[in-house]
Amino acid sequence: MARSRKKRRISRRVGQFQTERRLILLAILALIVFAGWSWLKAHPEHDPTAPLDLRDPIGMATATKLVSLRGDMAECRAVLDRSDVAYAALDPAGEGACARPDRTQLTDFPLAPGSPPVTCPVATALELWRMKSVEPAARAIFGSELARIEHLGAFSCRRLYGRDEGAWSQHATANAIDIAGFVLEDGRRISVLSDWDGDADETRFLREVRNGACGVFATVLSPDYNAAHADHFHFDQGGNWTGVCR
Repeated sequence: MARSRKKRRISRRVGQFQTERRLILLAILALIVFAGWSWLKAHPEHDPTAPLDLRDPIGMATATKLVSLRGDMAECRAVLDRSDVAYAALDPAGEGACARPDRTQLTDFPLAPGSPPVTCPVATALELWRMKSVEPAARAIFGSELARIEHLGAFSCRRLYGRDEGAWSQHATANAIDIAGFVLEDGRRISVLSDWDGDADETRFLREVRNGACGVFATVLSPDYNAAHADHFHFDQGGNWTGVCR
C-alpha cells in the first residue's frame, strides 16, 4: 500500500510538472505571437495586411501590395489619397487595344516636359521611386536636391518596338513611362545616354536609381538591356510581375 501511494504521489507530481511545462510553453508562445504582432504594427511595410502608405519605408510586403493595385483603380487611388499625393483623376480615353480607362496624372511631381497621364499603378511606383531612391541618391552622391526628372513620354498607341504585328506595348495604355535624365537644383544634368558608362558619380547615380526602380516596377529596362534603351529607362507595371530588371 505504501509503495502504491508513493507511485501515485510521483505520478501526480509528474502530471503537475507536465501541466506547468505546457503552461510555460503556451505563455512563451503567446509572448512570441504578441511580440511579432507588435513588431508588425510598428513596421507596416512588412505587414501584408496593413494598408499601403507610400510614406512608409519599402519593406517585405511592399511589392505584394503594389501587385494588388493592378486592376483595382479605386484602391490604387485610395493609396494616393492615404499617402497625401496630389493627383488628378482624368476621364477615360482611347479605344480598342489603346483604351485608357485609368488616366491618373500626378499634379505635383517634378516631371519634364509636364506630367503625362499614366495608370495609377505607374503613378504610385513613380512616387515611391522618387521618394525612396532618386531623391536620397541625389543627396548622398551630389549633396543636392532633385529639381526635375526628364521623360520621353508615357502613352503611345503602338505595338512593341513599333512593329506592325505582335504584342502591344505597355505604352499603348500609358502603363509605362520612359525616363531620359535628371536635373538637380545645383544645375547639374545627368543623362542616361551620356552618363550610363564610366566611373563618375553620374554613372553611380544612374545605376543606383535604376536598381531602386526594380523594387517598385514590374519591368525595368536600361541601356544594359539593348541598344533601343541606350538613351532611357523603361518602367512599366505590366506582365506577370516577374521582376525584370536589366
